[in-house]
Amino acid sequence: MKRMTILSLLLLQTVYAMACPVCERNQPKVLKGITHGAGPESNWDYVIVWATVAVVLLTVFYSVKWLVRPGEKSESHIKRVILNNTYDARQ
Repeated sequence: MKRMTILSLLLLQTVYAMACPVCERNQPKVLKGITHGAGPESNWDYVIVWATVAVVLLTVFYSVKWLVRPGEKSESHIKRVILNNTYDARQ
């Protein structure tokens, strides 16, 4: 039952995320059916969006990379205090 509820909500969200007919008519060919609201006013809007996409993708890539393989090999690294349980709270 819980799965069906979640699936239903996801499907409804997808339907509501589609652009309405008025917005779809006003959008450029590339964005038709995807976004609501007014279309981009200049080419700078595209530059800003693609720059933002690049920053987000780089951030996600390096976040996953450094979570999977952090690369700290030094025995004096701060994480060793926690992993080796050598911290004394009385210090």
